[in-house]
Amino acid sequence: MADSLLPAEFADLEPYAADWCLATETERYGKRLATSMQDIQAFYDAVVSRAEAAIAHCDRFPLDAMPEDALNLLHLLYSMINVSFCVEAWGQQRVPDTGAAMLDCLIEPVP
Repeated sequence: MADSLLPAEFADLEPYAADWCLATETERYGKRLATSMQDIQAFYDAVVSRAEAAIAHCDRFPLDAMPEDALNLLHLLYSMINVSFCVEAWGQQRVPDTGAAMLDCLIEPVP
């Protein structure tokens, strides 16, 4: 499919790609906060079941020379990791008992 963001073998995750293939931690955190737990749960369930295969696919390429579709898949995995505590431990988007506290990431590793 010409509009695909992900490798063909991960076409089942394509419905999440446009929203969750985010390049920065700031974008991923903002998306997490702006998304309902129901939608986060659906995203997490879809990606976590394919995570091992996705990691194996990404491991085929050097980090500094990944094809765009593999890099998008890596970003999708990063987003899944970002929401994992929400699903597995907290049951909410924000870290419990942090009030209005915010954390701004000024520099982060890439990709």
